[in-house]
Amino acid sequence: MNKPISPSASADLLCRMFDAAIASAQPALCIPAHLPAPPAGRLIVIGAGKASAAMAQAVETHWKGPKSQLGGLVVTRYGYAMSCAHIEIVEASHPVPDAAGLAAAERMLKLVSGLHEDDLVLCLISGGGSSLLPLPAEGLSLEDKMALNRALLKSGATISEMNCVRRHLSGIKGGRLAAACYPARVLTLLISDVPGDAPINIASGPTAADPTTCADALAIVRRYGITLPPAALAHLTSGSGESVKPGDPRLARAQVRIIATPQQALEAAARVACEAGLAAHVLGDALEGEARDVGKVLAGIALQVAERGQPFTAPCVLLSGGETTVTVRGNGRGGRNVECLLAMGLALNGHPRIHALAGDTDGVDGQEEIAGALLAPDSLARAWTLGRKPQDDLSNNDGHVFFGSLGDSVITGPTLTNVNDFRAILIEAESTPAS
Repeated sequence: MNKPISPSASADLLCRMFDAAIASAQPALCIPAHLPAPPAGRLIVIGAGKASAAMAQAVETHWKGPKSQLGGLVVTRYGYAMSCAHIEIVEASHPVPDAAGLAAAERMLKLVSGLHEDDLVLCLISGGGSSLLPLPAEGLSLEDKMALNRALLKSGATISEMNCVRRHLSGIKGGRLAAACYPARVLTLLISDVPGDAPINIASGPTAADPTTCADALAIVRRYGITLPPAALAHLTSGSGESVKPGDPRLARAQVRIIATPQQALEAAARVACEAGLAAHVLGDALEGEARDVGKVLAGIALQVAERGQPFTAPCVLLSGGETTVTVRGNGRGGRNVECLLAMGLALNGHPRIHALAGDTDGVDGQEEIAGALLAPDSLARAWTLGRKPQDDLSNNDGHVFFGSLGDSVITGPTLTNVNDFRAILIEAESTPAS
């Protein structure tokens, strides 16, 4: 007889899979194998992102060269700092930049200027770096960058599209940071938070050559009807915002290495499911699109599994990653993972054998200090009992309020890493009556 998993056991298993995904991408696990040999000259450690402080701490812990050789500067999100003895940690704002991030970016460029061929720059980059290194291109202000970020976040553009625009309005992204290090050697260690793991899209590629152009950025701006500050529009239109292109001699000694990816995180979660006796199927690590549309599609797949045994047989777990987008229509508290989950719940309509979790592996979904939420078969019923209208919450982009009212928010605190969104759908087998 197939026995249904209890609701609490289902939630526990989903949370353990999420924990495993996060644990697989911890800098302390990923950094050591990729540390270079001590250089003949100076070693400069720089970096930006939600995981950069933990990456810096891992460098200090596992560095085989003299500790006196360690030094540098990394910038991370407020609340994500780690204790380091030799590398300075600066905190700044994410997702909308602030003056602290601007000052850190300016100092970082000065730190790598005037280096020599024997010197090595070790660059630690993870998701969030686009906002944490907000150095504007010449002629633009921090206020211009802040307005741009707000507009991009509300536009519905994909992360690769947003970062294309950011690169062409930046004084440090799009390979410019690596170019500033020339002629020193540059080794960049990346924790990927973007679909496809393209280095140019991780923190907008401060040390990666950029094949895209100002014309590409302008096309994105027009596609989504984004209103740019006048100085930003002029910068793109004139072509003066071109980034550092492939083949540029200043990047000849710049190497980029990805050390953790969303796919690795999904595989870690799959192992937890298999240990619990459930088949695990990875649907993809790069699913994109409107969060509510992705939620409906995932619900459709889950229903096909539960009711038709296609393309998989229950009991099983469906795993996926990527980065959805939200075109903001209401004034709710977001974010994209809970919006996806709420849309999924509405499409499932309380199916008795389907449970799910959606969350951001950095611990912050949207602008809330909430990673995501759990969805149970009775979520809609409990909400209705409380007087909530789930469809209204979805229309108002208010997923955090919806799941928070049920006590089903997933709160991790700072996870010290970032490998994008995580979604797990647990589909139980249909119970067989005892004979």
